[in-house]
Amino acid sequence: MNKVIFFAQIRELVGTEYIMLDANQLSVSYLIEQLRDRGDLWLLAFKESSVLCAVNQTLVDFDYIVQDGDEIAFFPPVTGG
Repeated sequence: MNKVIFFAQIRELVGTEYIMLDANQLSVSYLIEQLRDRGDLWLLAFKESSVLCAVNQTLVDFDYIVQDGDEIAFFPPVTGG
């Protein structure tokens, strides 16, 4: 089982801080596809270029394969100013 955490506007759009699901052996990109299928707000939250992913608090590419027990976090790119 995996904890999938959402931050910033992603959390606001999907309406929850986190969900629990079985993402074992899924790529991050496939997981994002599955999340997009949850509805229009999820699709908006997970637009192609508007999300970063960390697994166990380390940034990963979308081809990363999730393992059982991994904590997955999605957040928007951050800019300073």
